[in-house]
Parts: sequence; C-alpha cells; structure tokens
Amino acid sequence: MIRRGFWFCLLCGLLLAGAAQSAVVELTQGTGRVTVGGGTTHQEVTLPYHWDRLHKGQPGEMMVELPFALPSLTEEPHGLYFQRIGNTAEVWLNDTLLARFGDPQRPNSADYAKGPQYVSIPARLLDKDNVLRIRVGADGGRRGGLATVLVGPENEVRARYSNAFRWRVSASMGVTIFSLLVGVVALMLWATQTDPANLLANRRDPIYLMAGLAEICWALRVGDVAVEHPPLPWPLWGVVMTAAFAGWFCCIALFCHHVAGWHRHRSMPWMKAGLTALFASAIVASTLSFRLQQPLYLTVWLGSANVFFVVYASVYLWGAIRKPNIAWLLVALAGAFNVLMGVRDWVAIRISGGYGDNTWIRYSSLLFGLALAYIVITRFREVSAQARDLMANLSARIAQKEQELGQTYLKVEQLAREQERVGERTRILRDMHDGVGAHLSAAIRQLQSGKATTEDVLQTLRYTLDQLKLSIDAMHLQPGDIASLLANLRYRLEPRFAASDIELLWVVGALEPVARMDANAMRQLQFMVFEALSNVLQHSQATTMAIEAEMDGAGICLRIVDNGRGFDAASPPRKGLLAMRERAAAIGVQVSISSAPGRTVVEITIA
Repeated sequence: MIRRGFWFCLLCGLLLAGAAQSAVVELTQGTGRVTVGGGTTHQEVTLPYHWDRLHKGQPGEMMVELPFALPSLTEEPHGLYFQRIGNTAEVWLNDTLLARFGDPQRPNSADYAKGPQYVSIPARLLDKDNVLRIRVGADGGRRGGLATVLVGPENEVRARYSNAFRWRVSASMGVTIFSLLVGVVALMLWATQTDPANLLANRRDPIYLMAGLAEICWALRVGDVAVEHPPLPWPLWGVVMTAAFAGWFCCIALFCHHVAGWHRHRSMPWMKAGLTALFASAIVASTLSFRLQQPLYLTVWLGSANVFFVVYASVYLWGAIRKPNIAWLLVALAGAFNVLMGVRDWVAIRISGGYGDNTWIRYSSLLFGLALAYIVITRFREVSAQARDLMANLSARIAQKEQELGQTYLKVEQLAREQERVGERTRILRDMHDGVGAHLSAAIRQLQSGKATTEDVLQTLRYTLDQLKLSIDAMHLQPGDIASLLANLRYRLEPRFAASDIELLWVVGALEPVARMDANAMRQLQFMVFEALSNVLQHSQATTMAIEAEMDGAGICLRIVDNGRGFDAASPPRKGLLAMRERAAAIGVQVSISSAPGRTVVEITIA
C-alpha cells in the first residue's frame, strides 16, 4: 500500500508539472503584412522570422498578428518573452499597446534585437481568445526580425527570460568588464615595463601593448549587446563594431606571435602586412555589406578570416607542442579553442541562418585574459627571484665593502696619527730652529765676538730658555682657550718682569673660548704675544706693563700696554714685528701698534 501511494504521488507530480509546462505557449504561426522596398505583401508568417536572410539585407517593416487562446480566464498576470525582436518594435494585445522598443518609424536608430526582451501582461487585458499584434521595424544588415514568442504565466515566462538575459546580456557585460580591466592593466604594464629582451634599449614590451589593445577592442565589441541606442547612426556603428572585432583578433594574433618569440623571425613584416590587410578588408567588407545591403560580403570576409586563423592556430599549436613552454602552450590552447568557437559561430549564424543563436566566442575569449594573467604572474615571480638574488649579491658586496672600508679607515686613522706625530715633531723642530736655535746661535756669536757683555749674553740665553719652554707649552694648548694661553705666558714670564723691575698688571676678564682658533692658530697667537712681551723686556725700558683682554662680541680684544720710551711705529718694522704681522695674517687676526714716549700699545683683535 505504501509503495502504491508513493507511485501515485509521483505520477500526480509529473502530471502537475506537465500541466504547468503546457501553460506556456510558443507562438510560431501568424499572418502579416510585410513592406520591403516600397512594396507590401500579405502572407503567412512563420517564426522565427530572420529578416536579413529572407529579404537579402534590405530594410523594411512587418506587421504580424499572432492569435492564441487560454484554457480559461485567469486573474494571474502573464508575460511575453521575445528571444529577439526588432530592431525596433511595438507590441499590442487585443488593440492595447503593451510595449514599445524604439520607434519603428525612425529607421537606423535604436536596436533592441541584440538581447532578449520581456513584456508583462496584466490579467485584465487577457481574454479567452487573444490576438497579439507586433509591428517590427528592421534595418538592413542589422539582424532584425522576430523570434518565436513565448506567452504564459508571468513567473514561468520571466524565469525563461531571466535565464536568457543572464547568458546573453549579463554574461556579456561580465566579459566586457573583465576585458576592460585586463586591457587597462595591460596598457599600464606596457607604459611602465621594459621588454626583458631589450633592457639596454629601454623599449616597451609589445606583449602588453597587443594584449591591451585587443582587450579594449573586445570590450567595445561585446559590450555592444547592452547598447540599445548607439552613439553613431547605422550603418556607421556596424562598421565600428566590425572594426573592433577585427582589431581584437589581429592584436591577439600579434600577442600570440610575441609570446612564441616569432616576432624576431624574418616573416614578421609579412605577418604584420597580412593582419593590416585583414583589418582593412574588415572595414571594406562591412561597409559594402551595410551600404549595398548585401550580407554576403561580410559572410565571405568572416569565412576568409576563419580559414586564415585555422591555419595559423594549427601551426601555432604544433610549435607550442614541439617546444614545451607553459605560457606558449596556454596561449596556443586558448587560440585553438577560440578559433573553434569562431568557426562554430560563423556556421551557426552566417551559414545555417540561426536567428536565436548566441555567439560562443564572446565567452571563450576569457581564456586569453587568463593566459595573460599567467604570463604576468610568471614574469613577476621571475623578476622577484632576480630581485632577491640581486639584493643578496648586493648585501654581500656591501658587507665586503664595509669590511674593506673599515680596514681602510683603520689604516687612514693610523696614517693620520702618524702624520700628526710627524707634524708635531716638524713643528717642534721648526720652533727649535727658528726660536731656540736662532737665539743660541746669537749667544754663540756674542761670545765669539768678545764685544758683548755678560749681561747681554745672559739676556739672550734667558730669551732662548723662554722660547724653549713656550715650544713645550704649545703642545698642551687647548683650542680657543685664550685665557689659559695668557695665564701660561704670565706664569712663564712674570719672574723675568720682576727681575727687570717691571710691574706686571693683569687686566683679563672672563673670556669665552673662540671656536675657530684651532691648535695651530693658538700656537701662532702664543708667539705673537710672546714677541710683544719680549720687546717690552728688551727694548722699552718700561717700569709698568699691563696685559688686558676682554670679550668683543663673539671675539676677543687683547692689548699689551707699557709706559716705556716708545718707538716710531711708522718706520719699517723690525724682524720681530714683521714676524708678528705674518703670523697674524696666517691665522686671520688683526694687529695694530701705536707708540709714543710713555705709552706703547700692541692690540690684537680676534674676531
């Protein structure tokens, strides 16, 4: 009993499903009035009605009546599904206008035949016996006409329409967006990347250029399915679409050529010339077909293009198999598959005259974008690996150079210290020769002459000893510390002044270090001050001498003042004063000397 109940329920379900299925009616027969070239005929009309095939691409108009009956009156809304209608059309039900697709009285304007159309029927407009009247305006060579019409409950008819819309329009827009993105990315890569085979020439990679142009052309061609009101009038828009299609497969061919490396072959100029001729012939064939209303020109051109690419794809695939390369093989398989789809579309649409068929090549074209993505990823990985190797080598070289630089720095530092020691020894020897040595020689000459008194020789020897002490003190001078320099001179010479009955006055304020006075400048300044003090001891016959120093802005003003007999400051300077001026010029300080009986001033200005 249970088993019988199961089979009974299953049978009822199948009967209900069949009843629901039969609720949708396909309208294929009607009567119509067809107007072509100024002549009108009344005839029986069988759907699908392929206008270009039946009227050789001539424009015209058709008014067709399609009767249909309902099993019973219903309050459920119904729907009409047109797989193709137009190019422009008006739809009436029982003398009530349901929908208008463009304006049939304006030829070569809108085009609604590229995608499926749906019209809703309110239940109040339905009778048991109904007449569907459709006015179609067809443009020459534009695939106008009328496919079979489905009428039935809205939920069922809309489901069929939605499925067709997804495949023909939504999927096409997905392909358009994908191609547009791939094209833009490819052109950006072409604008920013250099051909790996021409790094020295800094040339752009033509692979990306060809792929980018091809995808942009294909986005334009496939996206036309959603363009019901073209920006250009027909047939100019048809020529543009044909040129976009030709631009796509010509650029794809060059893309394939570069992937295989065939662009370096001597046949490349012939390949370019052939593709250029193919592209130009597409414009010529489409113009002739649309202007002369002879679809044969475009059909023959498409057939010739199919023959060319069947041969090319076969040779290309054979080359990819003989020399295994993943990128080349992927592009070859994508090309072979697209050629098969192109041949299928040409046979199904151009030769057999199928009116409701959709082109399949629009979907298979995605394979080229995927192949390009693989090429980009592969190249990125190769470049990343090269970059890592380069960084590793660079890091190793940097470490090596740092080690060598460290060793060189140690050598330079040792050499600098050695040069400093040599320089210091040279300075001491120069000071000994110019100072102590000269005065010792003078003392020897005094003794040898027999004319000098003991006091003269003793004074010369004292002066020599002071020079020696100052040369030793110069080794410990702190750069810029003028106060310490003066204090050291005072310490060394104050006993001499006391022995000579000269009162020493110390008028030195708080002195800031002078940054620009390095060790050499400090030594030169020390000998300048010593020379001034020695002149007071030896020649001035003074009883009082003052050492004055004060800050002068960022510098220091230093003065040695005595109350001795003075001298003529305008006369040519003696050896000591001349040496003082030379030292001042060497370190960039100013010396001024003024003298009169009872007051002599030596002023040194350190700016």
